[in-house]
Amino acid sequence: MKRLLSSKNSKRISIRRDVAALSMPVLLSSLFQRLVSIVDIFMVGGLGAAAIAATGLGQLLIFVTMTVFWGLSTGTNVVTAHLWGAGRRVEAKRAAFASLLFCVLLAVAASLLGMSFGKEIAVFMGAQPEVLSYASEYIRLVFLYFGFTAGLNILSAIMQGTGNTRTPMEGILLVNVLHVAIAYPLIYGHFGFPRFGVVGAAYAINLSEAAGFCYLLVQAFRGGYLKVGKPDLVLLKKVLGIGYPVALERIAQQSGQLFYSKFIIGFGTAAYAAHQIGLSIESLSFMPGAGMGIAAATLMGQALGARKLRRAHMSHTEALRLAVLVMAFMALLFFFLPHQLIALFTSDPDVIEKGSVFLRLVAFAQVPLALSFVYAGSLRGTGDTHFVFLVTLASMWGIRVLLSYIAAVPLKLSLYAVWSVFVIDWIVRAGAFWWRYQRRDLHQVII
Repeated sequence: MKRLLSSKNSKRISIRRDVAALSMPVLLSSLFQRLVSIVDIFMVGGLGAAAIAATGLGQLLIFVTMTVFWGLSTGTNVVTAHLWGAGRRVEAKRAAFASLLFCVLLAVAASLLGMSFGKEIAVFMGAQPEVLSYASEYIRLVFLYFGFTAGLNILSAIMQGTGNTRTPMEGILLVNVLHVAIAYPLIYGHFGFPRFGVVGAAYAINLSEAAGFCYLLVQAFRGGYLKVGKPDLVLLKKVLGIGYPVALERIAQQSGQLFYSKFIIGFGTAAYAAHQIGLSIESLSFMPGAGMGIAAATLMGQALGARKLRRAHMSHTEALRLAVLVMAFMALLFFFLPHQLIALFTSDPDVIEKGSVFLRLVAFAQVPLALSFVYAGSLRGTGDTHFVFLVTLASMWGIRVLLSYIAAVPLKLSLYAVWSVFVIDWIVRAGAFWWRYQRRDLHQVII
């Protein structure tokens, strides 16, 4: 009996180490990736609330566009993980190459659409003239080089699916170092550079992500993660079969976020600036949950590919435990230190006041967020991406958008009532994902 317990403990410790080893680089990669956006918001803060709102609006449009690519990346990650775990590595490399080529085609189309209609979308969102004057050129430039953003994402997914999370972390770290070095002088005109203002932030993102993409592409070929040749359409079909519900999920999420943001903009520039700063700060807590979610999907996929069902369940449990611990700690920071955190980005007292209330409200969403990320990640690892999409669609539009509309328009409630809907949304999602995972039969999973 003691030997059996010792064996179980040893296996649990081993899986815990695997989760930590896999998720920590993913966590840091996600953190570094998000820091690019946060640094932009931070650096343009000295230009005023309109510059903050414009930069945040441009970033939101990029996030909306990335929905399709996140779907492709998730499909690539899951299929690669299953094939890699099953020892079918040549097929995994062919799937990765087919996904990369498909990503290139999509990126060209996305760039053209973003450059053509980005300004019109900003107008539809209700951007005020002082915000629009900053936003139009920023949006045009970030979409011009959007392919590098998409490429970074798909190459990271390929490597993470094989269990190599360190190289994507190095690529994103390179992006951050270059971005910080370039952004400040280009925005404010220091060290002999001209003063570009908000446009300088766009140049910094483009140059740094181009360098990061080139680094990951070289490492992908050097590491043998891609097999060049005629695209394998059968494997690509599997990738898209898993990925398209994720793309629809992200479209539902981000399009709903657009409408949700439209309600926030209706409360004024200071309110939207506070919203963007609050989201930038809160995104730091997203990173552990998102990292654990990717780790759960990868470990679940590899374990199921190798038909190790017990290991798949234990990997999920360890990822969940770590995510809840870290995000509960972040919730305490948001609740007790909101003024100090918002003041790092702006000195505007109105923005600080509103942003502090926002952080205190979303502190209550942190544990539900942790549960949602990990349960959704594990479900994706099993290939159950349709259910995650349906829950996201129903929760985002049936709860967040609908209740926000009711609160803001017919009832004319306060900004804080609209923000509170955010918490309700994530509590519902956490419950739905938990329910589905408990009923998921891993013996029936075939990819």
